[in-house]
Amino acid sequence: MPAFSAFCIIAAGGSGDRLGSSIAKFELPVLGRPMVRFSLEAFEQAGRIAGIVLVVPPDRVDDWAPSRLRASGISKSLATVAGGATRQESVRLGLGAIEGTDDVVVVHDAARPLVTAEIIDAMCDIPAGMAGLVTAVPVTDTIKQAERGSVVKTLDRDEYIAVQTPQSFALTALVEAHREAVRTGFAGTDDSSLVERMGGRVGLMNGSRENIKVTYPVDVVMAEAILKERGKR
Repeated sequence: MPAFSAFCIIAAGGSGDRLGSSIAKFELPVLGRPMVRFSLEAFEQAGRIAGIVLVVPPDRVDDWAPSRLRASGISKSLATVAGGATRQESVRLGLGAIEGTDDVVVVHDAARPLVTAEIIDAMCDIPAGMAGLVTAVPVTDTIKQAERGSVVKTLDRDEYIAVQTPQSFALTALVEAHREAVRTGFAGTDDSSLVERMGGRVGLMNGSRENIKVTYPVDVVMAEAILKERGKR
């Protein structure tokens, strides 16, 4: 295992309700393949990743077991873990499979199938003095604050960014942040928010506008178009 080893957690426990799908979101067909396969293959190709932890709904663990993943070309599959009721709980459960090392952990959502190995590898170099890194892109839409169905004010979009995954952290910092969140009952919108409230500094890495999150049916169309442009089938 390389000295700079990093591990990853792919959170794949979400439902497909907003996509109008009755199947688990991570298994939604994209170019005829389960969406999560594209993330798995990107992390497999990333040279800095030593092991992959996949977190799926409890009833899907056996079908996505490491032995099956390794047989299908994902040699870095380390563990497949049953997720919890929320994404935050699922990531915490995934951390249990790698806790106890001093490595970097990269957390990614299976709903972003367009992540690349290049982005993943870049995220493994957390600058000195930082507890983590997040990928982000500038906000281009006009941003307004609303209250009870009407606009309160227009915000300066130059002060805002849209954060994506992957997000990377010192493993010990993320484990401690999740423990504190459980202790205090805090629910964050992403893993970075948990680390930030512990006083950890989180740096920014340029993300990609192609790294979209698949939430609605139109997002599947967009994802497939980008993948075809990349020569994926």
